[in-house]
Amino acid sequence: MRDHRHGENAPHAHTDVWTGRATNRVQWLLALIGAACMALGIALAVDSAWTSGIAPLAMAVVGCIAAGLLVLFGTLAFVHVALRVDQEHLEVRCGHIGLPRRRIPLSQVAGATYISHVTPRHWGGWGYRWRPEKGTAVVVRRGEGVVLELWDGHTFTVTVDDAEAAVQVIKARLGRTKPGAPAH
Repeated sequence: MRDHRHGENAPHAHTDVWTGRATNRVQWLLALIGAACMALGIALAVDSAWTSGIAPLAMAVVGCIAAGLLVLFGTLAFVHVALRVDQEHLEVRCGHIGLPRRRIPLSQVAGATYISHVTPRHWGGWGYRWRPEKGTAVVVRRGEGVVLELWDGHTFTVTVDDAEAAVQVIKARLGRTKPGAPAH
C-alpha cells in the first residue's frame, strides 16, 4: 500500500521499511452488534424490577454483557491488519491495539509468494487462523495476500493491500539473510 523510506541520515534508520494494511469495514457492523448486546444486558440490569427471580435475570444480564464483550472485542481485534517489513523482521499487528501480533525474523523465511485470492471461507473465518493442512493465517478480508514459506516447513499467510509489493520487498531482503539464523 505505502512504501516508506527512511533517509540515510535519519536517526536509527536501517534503510527501507515497507508498511501495508488491510481493512474490513464489515467488522464494524459486527462490533456494533456486540455493543448492542452489552447495552441490552445493561438495560436489563437497570430497568428490571428484579421481582421475577434474581437467578434468571442475573444470568440474562451476565450472558448479554459477556456475549457483547466477546463479539465487540473479538471483532475489533480484526477490523484491520498492519504489516511492517524492515531489514530483519516481518511484523503483523491486528486491530487498534496491535494484538494479536506476530514478529517473524526474515532469517526464518525461505520464500514469499503473492496470492491474489485469500478468502475467510478457506480459512474457517476471519481472524488469526490455524489449519494443519494450510498453516497459519491472519485474514481480515477477502482479496490479495502474502504467503510466507518458513524454513521449518510451515506457512504464514496474511491479507494485505498491495501484497505484490510486499512480496517484492521480502524477496529482495531474503537474499541478505542467512537461513536458519537464530531469532532476535
